Amino acid sequence: MSSSPSSAHWLSLVGSVWLQTINGPNADFPVYSSQLKEIKGISQVRLNFLAFASDAGKLFGWFAGVAALHLPLWVVALTGATFGLVGYGVQFLFLDRAGLAYWHLFVLTSLAGNGICWINTVCYLLCIRNFPSHSRVAVSLATSYLGLSAKFYTTMAETIPRAARARYSTTEVYLLLNAVVPMVVTLVAAPSLRVVDLKDNQEDHRKRTAEAPFLAMFVITLATGACAIVGSIGAKSIGLSSREHMVSFYVMLALPLLIPVWLRVRESTAKIRETMWENRVHDHDSDGPETTAVSASVSVFEIEAEDKQEQQAGPEVEQSRSSSQEEVGGLRLLRQLDFWLYFFSYMFSGSVGLVFLNNLGQIADSRGLADASTLVSLSSSFGFFGRLLPAFLDYYTAKSGYSLSRTASMAWLMAPMPGAFMLLLHPKNMFLYASTAVVGTCTGAITSVAASTTNELFGTKNFGVNHNVVVANIPLGSLCFGYLAAFVYQRGAHGGNRCLGAACYRDSFILWGATCALGTALCTVLYARSRRSTAGRLPR
Repeated sequence: MSSSPSSAHWLSLVGSVWLQTINGPNADFPVYSSQLKEIKGISQVRLNFLAFASDAGKLFGWFAGVAALHLPLWVVALTGATFGLVGYGVQFLFLDRAGLAYWHLFVLTSLAGNGICWINTVCYLLCIRNFPSHSRVAVSLATSYLGLSAKFYTTMAETIPRAARARYSTTEVYLLLNAVVPMVVTLVAAPSLRVVDLKDNQEDHRKRTAEAPFLAMFVITLATGACAIVGSIGAKSIGLSSREHMVSFYVMLALPLLIPVWLRVRESTAKIRETMWENRVHDHDSDGPETTAVSASVSVFEIEAEDKQEQQAGPEVEQSRSSSQEEVGGLRLLRQLDFWLYFFSYMFSGSVGLVFLNNLGQIADSRGLADASTLVSLSSSFGFFGRLLPAFLDYYTAKSGYSLSRTASMAWLMAPMPGAFMLLLHPKNMFLYASTAVVGTCTGAITSVAASTTNELFGTKNFGVNHNVVVANIPLGSLCFGYLAAFVYQRGAHGGNRCLGAACYRDSFILWGATCALGTALCTVLYARSRRSTAGRLPR
């Protein structure tokens, strides 16, 4: 028996949540980057280019948008998982061999990074098309789980049997997980990755009954984030072993599946009741023509009343949609000033935050921290809550009849980042952890808001291509700001491959903070322009 529309919609959201959870294999790069540098004997600058390589795959992410226009979404997702399987799998198999040259690592990492774009495109399109009335909330909820990717992989790596860990290096363990896990999860989630078409009356009913499932999803998501935070900061202090934490974490990730199951049971029960009611009506109809006439008149009256309400509401809804969104695509996108303001404001904030997170392993090493995994897990967990924050704001403002501008949201999310980078100038580790939490939260929130911002500024029709063009700023930002950070680090190493002390990244922190301040200013200008443009399209 096929799923009914409501449960099928939520099943697709659960599939998107699982895909997002495993779709950040590059987020664990800081954990094994120092060891990779030793194994392959490369400098900090060349190591930074490997971090850039993962982002460089996004330069060709628009292929995923084009493919999504012509192929089933599950095929697009499997294509992305295959790229990751090849990219990380080949590195795992030949890492210790001299035949795996540096340029091989670069190309394979870029291929895996491009695969991330394919899976992201599928998740965005599912949320936007299956939840048109709550697309912002659905996108933010799903993408929030991308912030848990690093936590997911570090938790899994920590619970691998000792025999396997003795046989493989830390780098090999993470490369194996990065290759295999996305493919396995994508195969499991593939049946749910489809757009479900609804009739108008079904859409209205779904909009009225969506509140309870969204509230349940918020509760589950918050509990999952709390579980991740506990595991990142104090699992051992409360007597929780790594394996127990892993089991509890996986149980929390499985809980969203209860929502479509519950909806399916409710729909089946409603269908049984409807069948019983139809049988009773049929029995009454056999009593005589008078009863039939009364029933028919009541049905006609109800249908006329519904039609009248739809006719009254229809023009207003249609007018609101047409006035709030303009469809932009192709080369026309590149000719718009709003696009470039958006492109560089994202590059000077969210992309800078990602560069910082990619360098966490070296930052922790330069400050004498023995294990970078705790810092990476912390950034991942707070990035999760940062991605979830826009979903809360959208859900509760929508209930109040308001809609927050995405460009305004991005501007105020960028504002704390310059202060966080300046705080990193203090040598104490306490400030390192605090700033990492702030940057992780803001970067996660900006990344989550960006998907809906593209939709708000340039429309839904060409979203798959448009957003992958926008995120091309990430590899450009990674190349520019990451290279400068690596150059400063290498200069502080005085000819060696390792730099120690707070001064190793001091100039980089100042540069990143100033850049984020500029990004905030550009986004504020974009908000002013988009607000004026929207006001100009409103009916007078």
